[in-house]
Amino acid sequence: MTKLTLASYPHMLGFEQLERVMERTAKAGNEGYPPFNIEQTSDYSYRITLAVAGFAEQDLSITVEDRQLVIRGRQVDTQEERIFLHRGIAARQFQRSFVLADGVDVGEALIENGLLHVDLTRAKPEKVVQTIKIRKGE
Repeated sequence: MTKLTLASYPHMLGFEQLERVMERTAKAGNEGYPPFNIEQTSDYSYRITLAVAGFAEQDLSITVEDRQLVIRGRQVDTQEERIFLHRGIAARQFQRSFVLADGVDVGEALIENGLLHVDLTRAKPEKVVQTIKIRKGE
């Protein structure tokens, strides 16, 4: 069976990068932890909010790698002498990735009440009109 790609369709010229982004996103398999929201805060800005209860600021890292926003969390249990009768809150790590469109920049990040907010902005697109000259064939 032949795999159909966007390049197989003549009206999808130049969308090869979109196909690579879709494949990369499908492989990410983020398993649903931690839960998150994405909201549009204005016409050109967005906010990603992750529920990171139990994580301190130093347990979290935010990077942008190849147009991909990567948020990582790693908790270290430093109190090994504690004796738990029941341990339902596990110290765990996570990695969440979000593919950023061209022109989307990461702004500030804020942690409050167990929620990590990451603000994104998109540049207002310039309207470009291009006229193509038609020349006469010989």
